[in-house]
Amino acid sequence: MADGVRRAFIGSFTAAGGPGIVTAAVAPGTGALTRLGALNAVPDPSWLTLSADGRTLYAVSETAEGAVAAFRVTGDGPRPAGREVPVDGSGPTHLGLFAGHVLTANYGSGSVSAVPVREDGTLAASVSGVLRHSGSGPHPQRQQGPHAHQVQPDPSGRWVVSVDLGTDSVRVCALTDGTLVPHRETALRPGSGPRHLAFHPAGAHAYVLNELAPTLVVCRWDAAAGALKPLAEVPVLPGAPAGDAYPSGVAVSADGRFLWTATRGEDVLSVFGVEERGAALTPLTTVSCGGHWPRALTVADGVLYVANERSGDVTWFALDPGSGVPRRGGSLPVPAASCVVVTG
Repeated sequence: MADGVRRAFIGSFTAAGGPGIVTAAVAPGTGALTRLGALNAVPDPSWLTLSADGRTLYAVSETAEGAVAAFRVTGDGPRPAGREVPVDGSGPTHLGLFAGHVLTANYGSGSVSAVPVREDGTLAASVSGVLRHSGSGPHPQRQQGPHAHQVQPDPSGRWVVSVDLGTDSVRVCALTDGTLVPHRETALRPGSGPRHLAFHPAGAHAYVLNELAPTLVVCRWDAAAGALKPLAEVPVLPGAPAGDAYPSGVAVSADGRFLWTATRGEDVLSVFGVEERGAALTPLTTVSCGGHWPRALTVADGVLYVANERSGDVTWFALDPGSGVPRRGGSLPVPAASCVVVTG
């Protein structure tokens, strides 16, 4: 930021009482958050991402109609940069930036949409393409059809990777003239319900977090071929869950030595050591998430932020550089918190 103060932007579910997009100052060293303000400009801005230059913030509107919006980052908070754009899909839960486009993963319709980004960071008036997934899984309520839950570029910048909970698969696509072109689909264990994927910083491995089965799938990633190959499936909890356990977020340290997951229901963070240059995970410990129903994780400068949806707060943790174990620092009240992004 121009004033030298880092900012955090926090998404929330307005339908559940959330304030929209909350802006907070980030304290140097500790990562502690201090609320600066809130903007209720679009309904249910549940997932946010920043442009590479940090000047534009993008948000999904996780509604039945489905939309994406751009915001100019100025002063103490964002301001709308044009109108929200329909994504021709329902319930977008995630978005990523790729090759001059905003891509949204539309959970309700089981599709991925591409919206062109203009040179000034604002959005074109309509989508340039929609890729509709097909398929289903064995879970009778959650997998009757496709449910795209996450979309992001791979580390090489050549491919679009989307995770589909409903079809138990990860799709790899190219983006050509604004159109998403399927390249390869990797099947995972039936009924596992993949939700999110995180890449190892070295770029040769990825980790798929399953929501319907509390596990992680370690995969090899071949960027040249655009191929994802499952290697092993690892439990995220040390024993059988006491009740409902729905993993939600996964993050890898910048140095590639540690990985963290969040599990709702159990309300815990799991810590893994990353071994064999990314090819293996060793479970280390679990700690409380500091609230209830942790929906998303973000790591920034040695601090782990957890958006606890049902307790309505964002908790931050210092990360021990030797063990990777999170140590609770504090929390900021944010009703129906859903995600956190931090400026560079």
